[in-house]
Amino acid sequence: MMKVLRTPDECFAKLEGYAFKPHYHEVTDADGSPIRIHHIDEGPRDAAPILLMHGNPTWSYLHRKMIGPLAAAGHRVISVDLVGCGRSDKPTLKSDYTLARHYDWMSNWLTGLDLKNITLFCQDWGGTIGLYLVSAHPKRFARVVASNTGVPEGQGESAFMKMWVGMMRAAATFPMEMVPQGMTHKLTEGELAAYKAPFPSDEYMSGIISFPMLIAVQPDNPSVPLNKKVWQGLEKFDKPFLTLFGELDPVAKGADVSMQKRIPGAKGQAHHVFPNAHHFIQEDVPEALVEHILKFISATR
Repeated sequence: MMKVLRTPDECFAKLEGYAFKPHYHEVTDADGSPIRIHHIDEGPRDAAPILLMHGNPTWSYLHRKMIGPLAAAGHRVISVDLVGCGRSDKPTLKSDYTLARHYDWMSNWLTGLDLKNITLFCQDWGGTIGLYLVSAHPKRFARVVASNTGVPEGQGESAFMKMWVGMMRAAATFPMEMVPQGMTHKLTEGELAAYKAPFPSDEYMSGIISFPMLIAVQPDNPSVPLNKKVWQGLEKFDKPFLTLFGELDPVAKGADVSMQKRIPGAKGQAHHVFPNAHHFIQEDVPEALVEHILKFISATR
């Protein structure tokens, strides 16, 4: 069984702009290890859920400016922390993290909560994993909003990705100070502290350090066959599918165009690129994202 760490609750006390009650659901890994996954659950429980999924190295804190307005509009809003991130459990070895395990962990979480009629908003790794969920459980999703994300199939590395993967392959710690550098607007000291909060020491960082190596951009990446299977499902997904991307994102540039061409439900939707938004688009234009999401739901009921 895996050795698993759990960030102490006190690390999350008095975070700037964040005061949501935690909720937890436990899944079981194939090796028998219990994994507790954290999520926020706001708004009326009987409403159809909006599921928010974040990327690396962030957590539900990234959605703090979107959760309240979406709930106030009458929606149940669930923001989940990926395993290894936020208030979710953190296996300690880099080798504990594989793309197949991430897919299984979150699939078990989704079915365990028995979420249905979902509007998915997903960004970065939340998109790669979230779009797997869509391909594997299409009946549970009513519509999808994909933002600064993609499901790579070994098409090759960009210069940025080659640099990032090479840098993180030998890393023993994650450079959290890099998050605002070209990835979002300037963060306050309190906001940066909140992103660091889940990781009181390097031992908690194996998950966020491992994510770059799992990105299936290289042709020989072992995750390529998994993602090709994901695309087989996505290319049959005919429910409404919207892309909201940031023009200043260096990570997923062009993935929106590919999704618009390949996913049937993307045809005719009001896709948008925000000229002033970086990779962590939820920090840069949260109000505009909420507006587009609500309009999308209203237009596709």
